Amino acid sequence: MTEKVSYYATGKRKESVARVRLIPGDGKIIVNDRDFNEYFKRESQKTMIIEPLRITNTFGAYDIIADIKGGGTSGQAGALRHGISKALLEINEEYRPILKKEGFLTRDSRVKERKKYGLKKARKRPQFSKR
Repeated sequence: MTEKVSYYATGKRKESVARVRLIPGDGKIIVNDRDFNEYFKRESQKTMIIEPLRITNTFGAYDIIADIKGGGTSGQAGALRHGISKALLEINEEYRPILKKEGFLTRDSRVKERKKYGLKKARKRPQFSKR
């Protein structure tokens, strides 16, 4: 049986969707055709993204190519982490308890609530006037 060349997964958080591809390599991360360090400026986001690789001891073993759409940088970072975690499960199912315990397999579904008619925002009401 031959081993697959690349592993695909889709990660989501809020409005962001990350299509992630893991290829055996030397640990390069490319996001939207740009370097990972150039795309994400905050150090906290960078460490959050590579956390699934670090806890499964696969950091530097795979090149990651990701296409991310929607949301802001924080949501995109969360979506990328979710996608990497799901792709790692495709590689080895034994990572499930480790990733599950850290909460990396759970999709953060908090999305902006829609605006309702008669209101200014989702819940903000017009000022009450007795007369």
